[in-house]
Amino acid sequence: MNRRAFLKSGVAAVAAPVIVPRHVLGGEGYTAPSEKITLGGIGIGGIGHPQLKSCAEVGFEVVALCDVDDNHAKKTYDRFPQARRYRDFRELLSVEKDRVDAIYCGTPDHTHALITLAALRAKKHVCCVKPLTRTLEECKLVVEAAKKVGTATQVTASPWTGETGCRVMELLEAGVIGEVREIHLWSDRPKWPQGMTAYPTNTDPIPETFDWKLWQGPAEERPFTSEWAKESNVPDLVSASWGGRAVYHPFNFRGWTAYGTGSLGDMGCHYVNIPYRALKLRYPTRVMATSTRAYSIAYPLASVVTYDFPAREGLPACQLFWYDGGLRPPVLPKELDGQKLPDGGALYIGSKGVMLNDQVVTPSLVEKAAAVPKTLVRRGHTFQEWLTACKGGEKAGCDFEWASYITDFVLLGNLAIQTGKPVAFDPEAMKVTNNPAADALIRQPYHNGWKLEAV
Repeated sequence: MNRRAFLKSGVAAVAAPVIVPRHVLGGEGYTAPSEKITLGGIGIGGIGHPQLKSCAEVGFEVVALCDVDDNHAKKTYDRFPQARRYRDFRELLSVEKDRVDAIYCGTPDHTHALITLAALRAKKHVCCVKPLTRTLEECKLVVEAAKKVGTATQVTASPWTGETGCRVMELLEAGVIGEVREIHLWSDRPKWPQGMTAYPTNTDPIPETFDWKLWQGPAEERPFTSEWAKESNVPDLVSASWGGRAVYHPFNFRGWTAYGTGSLGDMGCHYVNIPYRALKLRYPTRVMATSTRAYSIAYPLASVVTYDFPAREGLPACQLFWYDGGLRPPVLPKELDGQKLPDGGALYIGSKGVMLNDQVVTPSLVEKAAAVPKTLVRRGHTFQEWLTACKGGEKAGCDFEWASYITDFVLLGNLAIQTGKPVAFDPEAMKVTNNPAADALIRQPYHNGWKLEAV
């Protein structure tokens, strides 16, 4: 058959490209690699603004936005004027349905579980800011839901798949500094008020542009207070706070136990992600903490948390130390004598030498470290990894299953901080075996009609 006859025949119609819905091609949740992944952002006024811009830069199509504060979200609304707007995340999920493939969650910690579970229930790909949840019970339910649904997930902890993480793994695997039995991690957080002894007594009118009730979500209902009164007895840190004198919103929720997870919850996931992967860490056998005075309603101004890890997969038992509130390792190895440590970092103490972040600082080992080849594939971009996973490619480095380990790490540390006693945790039984007060905090009540429900 010549070309002219072919075009006149019905064979041409059969051979022509046919547009088939994605669910027909690959089952529910299937996305062709060439397709745009449509994204809905929930909690978009804070860190959500730059992170949604990053999502768009790597190839997500932002089509819907949701926030409880119109003013705080304005810069993101202006950045994505084509996106449909919502106040309540439940409405976004209900109305958008098949128009949104993926959900980004950038809300305060106490609403992460509600939103991620709702998005997973709707069979969406989900990315959540760290830490994944505020309580251990929430983390368990979210991870179980993600496994059941099977969509692509990601948490925004600093990736172990980037240059720094891969180099640390290569150097430790090569044994350059020997067996690591001691790790020190530290952060300059908090950059918000902590150490509060009471809730504010002054109340303020709720702006028409802000839904305070929806912002509180499952937390116990409290009157709205915009800023601390001048006569309030608030820790001195308020003057240096990135959130100014705001009490809860838009940034200072982190210091309250009802809404945030403190300095450890905010930065611990970033700093521990690489050593957890490089040293095959999972659950500690014991967690101990010391801190400035801690109260039930707020995290302390500064803390030191010690984690004991057992021997595992050919690696020796080790201790990991966490410092925040301006504290640093009290004794430095001779290689760092007289040096000023960076505001945040990781220090690995090995049987042969020392490494600061991804740099071996023992002079006699520097050449040996430089000779270690780069064998691991650098991925590294949090949102590019997630996009690849959404399209059916390799799963993201910090998917919900992996993120559960580093989330539980910070939450166990907080249990030790809040109770002032050692914590021994049984992950299978979901129980603290030696500290009833800490065990009681694993599961915390939901208020205002909200329920924590499995998918």
